[in-house]
Amino acid sequence: VLIAPSLGDRVRLQQAARLKKLQEQEKQQKVEFRKRMEKEVSDFIQDSGQIKKKFQPMNKIERSILHDVVEVAGLTSFSFGEDDDCRYVMIFKKEFAPSDEELDSYRRGEEWDPQKAEEKRKLKELAQRQEEEAAQQGPVVVSPASDYKDKYSHLIGKGAAKDAAHMLQANKTYGCGEATVRLGVAGRGA
Repeated sequence: VLIAPSLGDRVRLQQAARLKKLQEQEKQQKVEFRKRMEKEVSDFIQDSGQIKKKFQPMNKIERSILHDVVEVAGLTSFSFGEDDDCRYVMIFKKEFAPSDEELDSYRRGEEWDPQKAEEKRKLKELAQRQEEEAAQQGPVVVSPASDYKDKYSHLIGKGAAKDAAHMLQANKTYGCGEATVRLGVAGRGA
C-alpha cells in the first residue's frame, strides 16, 4: 500500500528544493565573481603603469574572495571604509607596498598625496629637532607675568598672606592642639 505524502511533507520538500536551488545559485555567483576578480587582478599585474587599484565597495564575502585571489597572485591588499556597505579593497604590487602613512591616509578616507606626506614628515622632523635642542638647553624657567598677591591685594590686603602664616595654629578639633594644652595644664599643676 502506497501512502501519499501529506501536505506538510510536500511543503517541506518544496522548501528544501528551493533552498538547494538558492544555494546552488549563490555558489555559482561566487564562482563567477572569483573568475571576474582573477581576470581583473591578472590585467592589473600585466599593466606596468599601475601600481595600485581601488575596487568598488563590496560585501564581506566578495572582499574575502578578492583578498584570496590577490594573495594567490602574490600581491598585497587592504580593506578600507567605515561601514560594511561602503568598505572597499585596494590592491598593490608588492614592490610598491604602501607605507604606514599612506595606509593611515586611506583609513581616514583621504587620498594619498606623497608631496603632502613629505612636507608633513619634514615638519615632524623639524619639531623633533627643536624639542631635542630645547631638552639639551636645560629646563625652562617660567616666571609669571604678575604676582598673585598684587592681583588679589584689593581682596586680601598687602600683608594678609604673611600674617596668616604667622597666626597658623594647630586645629584643636583634630586633637593636635589639645594634647599640648593638657600637657601644659598637667605640667603646671605638678
